[in-house]
Amino acid sequence: MSKKLNIGLFGFGVVGQGLYDIIKTKHLNIEIVKFAIKDPNKKRSLPAHLFTTDKEELLNNPEINTIVELINDTEAAFEIVSRALKSGKNVVSASKKMIALHLDELIEIQHQYGTSLLYEGAVCGSIPIIRNLEEYYDNELLHSISGIFNGSSNYILSKGFIEGLDYDSALKQAQDLGFAETDPTSDVGGFDAKYKLVIAAAHAYGVVVQPDEVFNLGIQNLAAADLQYAREKNLKIKLVPVAKELDDRNVALFVLPKFVNDKEFLYNVEYEYNGVTVQAAFADQQFFFGKGAGGHPTGSAVLSDIAALRYNYQYEYKKAKEKTDLNFTNNIELTIYLRYDDEELVEALNFEHINERYYSGNYKFVIGKINLQNLIANQHRISESKAFVAFADQLTGVSLASVTKQTAEVF
Repeated sequence: MSKKLNIGLFGFGVVGQGLYDIIKTKHLNIEIVKFAIKDPNKKRSLPAHLFTTDKEELLNNPEINTIVELINDTEAAFEIVSRALKSGKNVVSASKKMIALHLDELIEIQHQYGTSLLYEGAVCGSIPIIRNLEEYYDNELLHSISGIFNGSSNYILSKGFIEGLDYDSALKQAQDLGFAETDPTSDVGGFDAKYKLVIAAAHAYGVVVQPDEVFNLGIQNLAAADLQYAREKNLKIKLVPVAKELDDRNVALFVLPKFVNDKEFLYNVEYEYNGVTVQAAFADQQFFFGKGAGGHPTGSAVLSDIAALRYNYQYEYKKAKEKTDLNFTNNIELTIYLRYDDEELVEALNFEHINERYYSGNYKFVIGKINLQNLIANQHRISESKAFVAFADQLTGVSLASVTKQTAEVF
């Protein structure tokens, strides 16, 4: 028999409203007792007595046995979640930044107090990737996890590639539709995707990495010339986080724009949709697809976690418990496309090998092999010079013969 869940819900924004809409259509032995909100003057669709601005009314209420946290304040979210877990309440959260920043501590709190924190809704919206990594792939050797983890950036890229919109216009549309924040840096800069990647990697490999150790470069510097180059090669550009096992000792994580071809699953993932590709040793390649944002899609993932708590479900962090010798590293060689203006940047990046180089008026690019650590060392310079970098492993088979310090004609 499932136990009755009395919920204290923090946040009644898009996802909170979406969750409420779904719960009221179900008969799941679940009741939302109280909502904690930030703005008491905002008009609500429910009776005023259900709302409070005092978090203590939820955290100290003995009737509430489950906390659902759906707020935007990272440190406030951590205080709420950690206090609830320590007080014996189970928690569901969708705060990917908070979870990624504090995952080690949150795992320890769960073990110490015997409570459960579930967060399917924090990673790729409606796609059930965390539960699958935790359960389906628990005994599987995973070569890599990659995909489209951020619907806002993917919407902008789709608008540019399919409809020919410039970056600023596509971003404005994404903001108007609620896909991107007023400050879109987290989405288009690859930070949001990085937080989700860190969480997924903990379940896939048992390696908990601090987000600031993971390289992320976004799509802010994307130009029409980059999209035109992709079209000429019958490729698309997607912002792709990657977790990749290099050998039995090392795993690398990074977030970069990537050229994808029409044989890859991600090629047809457009607009606000997300897609996750898992490359496994025995199950081979598997693909998960669904909406990565929005009240009802994300609310459905949150509800799935809430429903699991009725049966006392907990993440076991099985691969972390195996205590393998797997370590995080940034020492990995990548083939990249670099569109640039600053010649000194090319020298500073210290390419190990250049496959292709092109000059034409204001459009210059290099395709070659580079160590990720060199990208990290020059990240600020790349951003400041408006250069665009993309992971270009798909170009190694179609680029011209290797040329160094020469001009190569492409179009």
